[in-house]
Amino acid sequence: MPLHSVKELKNIHGKRVLVRVDFNVPLAKSAVHSAQFTVGDGTKIKAAVSTIELLIKKGAKVILMTHFGRSQSKGSGIRGQGLGVVVEKLSELLKKKVQTIEKWDFEEIHATVKKMKAGDVLMLPNVRLHPGEEKNSPAFAKNLASLGDYYVNEAFPECHRKYASMVGVPKHLPGYAGLRLIEEMAVLSQVLEVPAHPCIALMGGGKITDKIAMMKSMLTRADLVLAGGALATHFFKAMGYDVGASRIESEGVRLAKELLGNHRHGHRLGGASGASKKIILPKDVVVGTLDGERAWVEEIADLSFPRKRESMDPRSRSGMTLSRVICDKPYAILDIGPKTILEYAGHIKNARTLVWNGPMGLYEIKRYSHGTIALGRLFAARSKGKAFGVIGGGETIDAVRQTGMIEYVDFVSTGGGAMLEYLGGKKLPGIEALKMSPS
Repeated sequence: MPLHSVKELKNIHGKRVLVRVDFNVPLAKSAVHSAQFTVGDGTKIKAAVSTIELLIKKGAKVILMTHFGRSQSKGSGIRGQGLGVVVEKLSELLKKKVQTIEKWDFEEIHATVKKMKAGDVLMLPNVRLHPGEEKNSPAFAKNLASLGDYYVNEAFPECHRKYASMVGVPKHLPGYAGLRLIEEMAVLSQVLEVPAHPCIALMGGGKITDKIAMMKSMLTRADLVLAGGALATHFFKAMGYDVGASRIESEGVRLAKELLGNHRHGHRLGGASGASKKIILPKDVVVGTLDGERAWVEEIADLSFPRKRESMDPRSRSGMTLSRVICDKPYAILDIGPKTILEYAGHIKNARTLVWNGPMGLYEIKRYSHGTIALGRLFAARSKGKAFGVIGGGETIDAVRQTGMIEYVDFVSTGGGAMLEYLGGKKLPGIEALKMSPS
């Protein structure tokens, strides 16, 4: 069943339109007042502006709801202040004052909504501060729905969540998709269903358990998956390498082994059968300390021919041992090396479709940013020309923005987890709820 676009809403002058947005944006310290904050990255806010402006133009009473902050940080001062900072930014973008309401008191909220005029915009309290949101409480969803005549989902990054404001409210109101959500679905569907070949996926970052579905899906659609960051480290661990103090999840190692199957012929995966042939792992990596004080390039020895290295065990008689060691503690794998950058660049230059989720290393520290930034520049340079480029995930967007070339990328998805799950072939609860909403 196709989604109904917000463009289809007719005769809504004076009608209440409840819009779920995702304004959970990072904050930065104000340059003027050290005790205050400003919006650090307004990408998500800007993405929703077109839908809000359309509804204002049609004379609707626009009632916005969003979450802010992580659930485990309830009660922290920044969560309360944060939404106020977001509203200030939105008011600036809309060139219109956005009203706010402080607490979850539905009697007070209804009274405020009743006073709204056509074209007014109101921001509800942080939905994450209400216990019914993450529990998908039917009562909370019904109370939210009572505030509107129509429901619009303009929160693609949250569409993989089964929250009351995402899947509960559309049970009670006619549901429509926002302009940006429609665009997200169209672009990602193109990548998923009819990518131009060669199709190259870059995947990095951590939490392989979150990325494994997308990786499996891309292995059936892409020509190659170039791995980096903690994602690649899990594959090294699964193949018998020692990775020192690198961040590892046991479940991630198990999933990496599952993808690799019974392959034991070396990290280049040559000779492997099936999808594992498409996984390209780094030839060399940068290892070092987390503070960046000490770092060096380490080439990855083929598992078939483990190299000799000095033994760290004083009980060793020979002083030498055969070992599959990339690094020892306290050192960790923190970036891809120059040979890997060169190899990955070659694949990117030949691509016609490019998809990227997750940095190639600990890019926040300059010493470990070179792999991510170098590939980011090339990725952007190839987009809007020889290849169609899509990036997604907060860290990836931030990294490419640091290159100063993000404007050249064809599409910057606002979704991190939602993008991963959608490209992993999963149905998103927020999208399915829209399809099932009453007409």
